[in-house]
Amino acid sequence: MGLIFWIVVVVAVIYLISQYNGLVEVKNGVSKAWANIDVLLKQRHDELPKLVDTCKQYMQHEQVTLEKVIAARAQVSNAREAHNLGSLGQAEGALRSGLGQLFALAESYPDLKANEQFLHLQSRISGLENAIADRREFYNDSVNINNVRIAQFPGVLLARPFNFKAFDLLKFAAEELRDIDVGQRFKG
Repeated sequence: MGLIFWIVVVVAVIYLISQYNGLVEVKNGVSKAWANIDVLLKQRHDELPKLVDTCKQYMQHEQVTLEKVIAARAQVSNAREAHNLGSLGQAEGALRSGLGQLFALAESYPDLKANEQFLHLQSRISGLENAIADRREFYNDSVNINNVRIAQFPGVLLARPFNFKAFDLLKFAAEELRDIDVGQRFKG
């Protein structure tokens, strides 16, 4: 009878350790997913001044639009560094709007549209936008897995005492979710 008791205790301890490790794994998955977004946001952050500088050479009369892109870039950077998902969503919207206006204005500047550096930056930023959209989806999947695991039985029994927290989903308005198709803006 004593041997059965100890076998049950050992199995229970192993099960609890397994559950705890699973919670740690999904929590770290959310952190990893955020880090992936952070890297891409940083890369885009570094590319935008190059784009604006290239555009400035051709678009001397469009300073308001260029300043709007730079201001939105700063808002995204501040929200990213603060891990403020609500502010990040708003800042992303402002940045997408500013880039949309910038690329629409570029239509009026044929020399700019033919500039090799501009074409390279256009392609790079478009690629980063697509990658950010993919990473947002992965982040939200990771958050969902974490939030479900800490709310379901038996995970909830370990999540509360060990202070595992739910994470917020990264949300954007419908118009902010559309990828900027830079290539389409320069056709015709």
